[in-house]
Order: sequence, then C-alpha cells, then structure tokens
Amino acid sequence: MIFKLFLRPYDKVVLHAGVYEEQVEVSLKVPVEIVGLGKLGDVSLLVSFDQQCPTVRLCNLVFMPAWFSPVVYKTSSGHVQLDNCNFEGCQLHIRGPGTCQARFCSFAQGSSAHFLGVAISLMDSCEFSGGDSASVTVEGAPVSERNWAFKHLLALAKTFNMMTSNGSTEISNQGGKDSVGAGSHVNTPVEGVNTMEDWNKQEVDWEANWAKQKGGDGLLSSQDGTMIEEDRMETSSESSEVDDEQDDEKSTCLKLSYDQHGLAHLSKADTPDSSAFPALLSLSAELQRDAEARDLAASVQGCLLRRCLLHDGKGGVHLCNHGQARLEANVFRGLSYAVRCIQNAKMVMLSNEVCGCKASGVFLRLSAQGLIAENNIHSNGEAGLDIRKGANPIILCNRIHSGLRSGIVVLGNGRGSIRSNQIYGNKEAGVYILFNGNPVVSGNHIFQGLAAGIAVNENGRGLINENVIRQNQWGGADIRRGGDPVLRDNFICYGYSDGVVVGERGRGLIEGNHIYGNRGCGVWVMSSSLPQLIGNHITHNRMYGLAVFCRKDTESARDRGGPENFNEERELMAWESDIDSEDERFSSRRPITVALVENNCISHNRAVGVYVKSSEPLNVVANMVNSNRGDGVSVIQSAQLTRLVGNCVLCNGWTGVTVDKECRVELRGNGVYSNNCHGVCFRGDGLIVENDVVGNNAVGIRVMDNADVKVLRNRVQALQGYGISVKKRVRGVVQENLIYQSLSASTKTPIRTNKQNLECVVLNNSLLTPRSQALWALDNPPPRPHNSNPSSVTPSTLPANLTITMTNRITASVESGCHNNGSIFCSIL
Repeated sequence: MIFKLFLRPYDKVVLHAGVYEEQVEVSLKVPVEIVGLGKLGDVSLLVSFDQQCPTVRLCNLVFMPAWFSPVVYKTSSGHVQLDNCNFEGCQLHIRGPGTCQARFCSFAQGSSAHFLGVAISLMDSCEFSGGDSASVTVEGAPVSERNWAFKHLLALAKTFNMMTSNGSTEISNQGGKDSVGAGSHVNTPVEGVNTMEDWNKQEVDWEANWAKQKGGDGLLSSQDGTMIEEDRMETSSESSEVDDEQDDEKSTCLKLSYDQHGLAHLSKADTPDSSAFPALLSLSAELQRDAEARDLAASVQGCLLRRCLLHDGKGGVHLCNHGQARLEANVFRGLSYAVRCIQNAKMVMLSNEVCGCKASGVFLRLSAQGLIAENNIHSNGEAGLDIRKGANPIILCNRIHSGLRSGIVVLGNGRGSIRSNQIYGNKEAGVYILFNGNPVVSGNHIFQGLAAGIAVNENGRGLINENVIRQNQWGGADIRRGGDPVLRDNFICYGYSDGVVVGERGRGLIEGNHIYGNRGCGVWVMSSSLPQLIGNHITHNRMYGLAVFCRKDTESARDRGGPENFNEERELMAWESDIDSEDERFSSRRPITVALVENNCISHNRAVGVYVKSSEPLNVVANMVNSNRGDGVSVIQSAQLTRLVGNCVLCNGWTGVTVDKECRVELRGNGVYSNNCHGVCFRGDGLIVENDVVGNNAVGIRVMDNADVKVLRNRVQALQGYGISVKKRVRGVVQENLIYQSLSASTKTPIRTNKQNLECVVLNNSLLTPRSQALWALDNPPPRPHNSNPSSVTPSTLPANLTITMTNRITASVESGCHNNGSIFCSIL
C-alpha cells in the first residue's frame, strides 16, 4: 500500500527490510527513486509497475511476480535505471521510445527482459540463468521517436565501443599465431606443422609402413577404407626387354635438349612453408577494407548487452522481426543456444565467449544480418555458427573450435562472409556448406579438425579462397553430391588423408591452390563428378598426385562433413528453393560436360602423378607432371575417352605414360621427357599423335598386347632400347614419326616390330642422325608442349640440320579398312 501514497516529483523512497505486495498494477506517474535498505535480498517486491513518467531509478530490490501478472516492470516512453536488483521468475518489458539501463542485476528462475522497438537500452554486468525461453528478447525495428535519455545513453554506449575496440586491438596483436591464449587445453591447438621438414620428421617410418600396407594384393589403405591400387604393369618383363634392347656399343649418348618447352615455368615451382601462408588479418585491418563491416561496427542501436553472463537456460539472446542488438564481452555458457537472430534482425557481436550450448552456438536465419567478430566460440553440441535461409552475416576474426559437430554450417540459401577466423579441433567439418548455401570463405586458418576442413555437399556452393587448410583428419576440401564451389588460391596441406576430394556428382572450379604434404592423394576425384582443376600445385603428397576413380563412395565415406543435424533443435523443416540464389560471382564460369584437369603442376608425389581408373571421359590438358616416384600418368581403366593433350611428363620414377588394356586414350601434343623407364607404354585403343618422347631410359613408345592405336608424327629418342617398339598382336598404324638416334655408332633399327603381325602398318618413319658438332635439339617446332595451347600445334617438320634415312615399309593388310567395325580409331592408309 505504500506505493499508493502521494509522491512528489523526484522523491526518494527508502524501503526497509520486508516483503511488499500490491494486489493491482501500480502506475508511476511522477519521477521517483526507490531504494531498498540493507543487503540485497532484504527488500522484496511482489508488485507490477507501469511507468508513465519520464524517469525512475530502482536500486537494491528483489522483484517477484504479483499474483495477476509475470511482468513486474514495464515502460513505453520513459527511462528506467536498475542498479543491483534481482528478478526472480518475472519479466521486464521495455517498449520504444522507452529506454532502460540495468547494471549489476540478476535475472534468475526463468526471469527475462523483453525489448520491443527500442532505440537504445543498456544492460551492463548482468546475469541471466535458468530460463525456459530466451533470457533477452529484442523484437521490432527501433522506433524513430526518442525520449530525453536517448542522447545520454548513446554517448555512454559509444564510450563502451571505444573500450571494446581498444581491447580488440590488444587481442589482435597477441593473436597472430594459431592459438587461443590462456585457458584450458581445450582452447589451445597443438603445435602445428609448418614446413615439409617438420612433416618428414613425423613420418620417418612412412616408407616402411607403406611397404607393409601393400601386402600381397598390391592395395594401399587410405582414410576410412578408401583403397588405393598400385598398378605397375608387368615390371619384370619391361625391365628384361630393356636389357635385351641395350646396345653393346659404348658410344657416347647424345641427348636432345628440350628445356624450352611451353611449361618450363611450372617445373621450377617450390613447396611453400608457413612463411608463404596468408596471415590472419586483425579486426582493425578487416574493418579498414570492408566499409559495410565498418559501418556495422560503429552502429549503436537497439539493445546493448555488455559484460553479462547468460548460463544454464534454454536461450541467451533472441532477435527477431527487424530487431537490433549489440553484444559485447558477454559469456554464454550451458544454454540450448546462445544467440538466435532471425526475420531480418541485425546484430553486432564482439568479443563474446559462447560455449557448452546443447545446439548451435549462434543461429542466423530468415535474412538476418550482422557483424560477428573476435568471439571465442567453442565446445558446442551442434555447429558453432549456423547460417541458413537467406541470412548474410559478416564473420571476422573469431576462434571457432572444439565443437562436437561442425565449426560453421551454411545451408538453406544461407550466405555470409567468413574471413580471418581460426577454425580448429571440431569433430566434423570446419566449414560445412550444403542445400544451396553460398558464402564467401576467405583468409581463414582451418586446421586440426577431426573430419574435413571444408565440406561442400548437397548442391552447396560458395567462394572459398586464400584459406590455410591443414592437418585435418579427412580431406582438406571435400565436395560431393552436387556441391559446386569455387576453391581458389588456398593452401591445403599436411592433412592425414587426401588434400581435395571430389566425390560422387561433385563439381566446382578448383583453381590456383597449393595442395601438398598430405598423407593420401593430392586430389581424389570420382569419375561421376565434373570438377575443373586449373592451375593448382599438387606436390609432395604421400600417394597419387591426382587420382580419378570410378567406384561408388562407401557408406563410411558418404558424409565427409559429418552427419550434421540441420533441423533447428530437431524440428522438422523443409527447405524451400530460392529462385534468386544465383550469384554474379559465378556467372563467368564456363560450363563443362567433361571433367577438366588443366595447367596444374603435379610433382614430387610418392606414387603415380596422375592415376586414372574411370568410367567417364576426362580431359587432361597442359599440365606439368614431373618427378613423381611412380609413373607420370597411368590410365588403368578408361571406358570413355581420356584425352592427354599438351602435357609435359618429365623425370618421373617409372614410365612417363602408361595405358592399360581396353582403355580409350588420346595422347596429342605432349612432351614426355627423361622418365626412368619407358616414355609411353600403350596397351589400349586410341591415338598417339604429335608428341615429343625424348630422353627416357628405356623404349620411347612401347605399343603391345592387343592395342588398337595410331602412332603418328611423333618425335622420339630413347636413351636405351628402341625408339618405337610394336609387340604382339597390335593393330593400327605407325606412320611419319621422327626417330632421333641417341648413339652415334648404333646400327640397330629404330622401330621394332613383329613380322608375323599383319594388322599393323609401319610406313614413312624417319631416322635422324646428327651431323658432327651440330646443335642436338628439338626445333621447328620447338619442344612440346607449346605455350599451354596444345590444340593449336602444327604437324612436325624435319629439322634442317639432320641427316635422314628412311626405314623400310612393312606391308600389311587391313581388313575392311577399319578396326572395330568403324570405330573412331578408323585407320586410313
């Protein structure tokens, strides 16, 4: 009954210890200050206040709900200041243009604060706990009308911003390394691998383990049961043939020079180390180059929460229906979710800690926007950040780690700009993009994850560029089932499986990446996929540089990003299509119907450089394939045409190019140089046209078994053995090839044939012998490939400084003029 006493403006009411209750709502019509005497908790109010005056201050009080309403305080026009108050099982309602400033207050037993259309309100150093709904709800766009306190609160909020920005600068200066700073071991990544030397120190027994894993069946095991086959075609017979074909003369071997080929610049590529990694930018640097993020960081509207603790409840902060909020230096712990921002709401979230949430830490959907920067988001039950349904936030300089699922999930037409974050130690993909998610992921360090670094699945897209993706347990980047991203200029290295995986129905432009030091393949491609691999450096990987397989994904490997639960708190949701989801950044990409491998450097890998076991067509164009321990290119299965055009296959540990039985392959305009065994070993069907096969340690071009092939206009020099060897039941034509003699005193014929084989025609081939003191080099045209444009190469012509001797023509009959009943490999004599 005390509040029904006559009060004069700006009276101070001091309440002694006790419980005060009112049976009806109390209207405060004049400015007043109400203070509880004694310790906090001595004075309790079971009162529902409706403020109708300009200002009220409440201090040292405990609010509990009256019997008729859970709302203990509301205002729609005035300003209320709450100091050191407790709210127990009740609600605080502020409606714009009303304002509120709460300091050192506690909201317990399900208490909450609701802000509707507020222009500005401040909550500093408050605690929220134990709620069945969101602790703070911000709804509605800020109203244009202002009360008397607005300018004062705005000035106070700006001083908060200055303090926060100074603190952020200090954190940024200390955060140049991949570490989270002081705290438990959960917050600190283990020591990284930064150089090939570091990696090799950890792998001293790798060679022995490799040999043990091969066993008797010639299979190598990779991550999650992926079987990598090592096909070495009749090694012993090839070696014995070389021995049989070696000349007895001890003449000096004259080697042709080929250094001026069109891909010479790619042979000098070095393996980068940590100094080449793009550095993480500080928040201030990011804001300097992003005007939109800078404007968001400077904006102060809606509800400002600063240095608050929100814990052990269902939700932290809920923003909806164009609401705006600014969250700074808060701790969200043990909630179902920390922040939910939906329905065109906008927020700025700086320097918060979000941990231990049962679902996603920060959830954005339905065209929500905002700036999320310098937060520590870790140990959450679902994704650290969940972006969907048209949400488009800017996510900068956060530490997102140790999650029980993915670090960041973008799906359901979600967008966003994800830059300069440290994403590590998550059980599933560091960044998971699917269901038409289309973010920009740039300049992040994604490392030490227990699954893929970045997974793009189920028609996900995105621009993924200039990231460092290292030391992840599965593929550095994993693209499957309609995923179609742009993966450009990333460092994908030191992974415990493959560097890049393009699984069933995967697509995407994979361009300009450094893919090295991975324990599996550099790039693993399923033949049902349609990627474009252009201008990548694929080096120093433990297995194949590039492997193309035709088998289906195993069940254990279907979800490389992990079986993420994408329903918001397990509710059933249907993803509607977005007809406006196309993005102009993809409009310049050329459509393709055949997987393309172009202009890559594939070198120093510990197995075959390019391994093909495919049921689909494949174009391999203008690549440098050099210094791999196995074959340069090995085609084991190719049901449809594989085109090898304009490549340089150089200095590999075994044969330059091998083609197995029943494979359809075209070799055109390639340079095959100085490989440790044969230049080309061909058992399949196809064309070998206008290649330079020079300086290999065994036979130049070796055609055998039941191959059906045309060998036309090639330039060949073998250091040991024949220039061209045609064995067994080969069908086809060997015509107009130039054989360069490597031993000046040799009298052996340059082309070996089986005289009993009448189905192979050999005619008009030339043996070229150097004149004394003449330059021994390929010219007119220069060494192949030519200027990364092999399709435009002109047919070979004879160098002017060489003496020519013609080989004898071998007469043969060709039934019906064509083989295989008129196949594309028809022989026209």
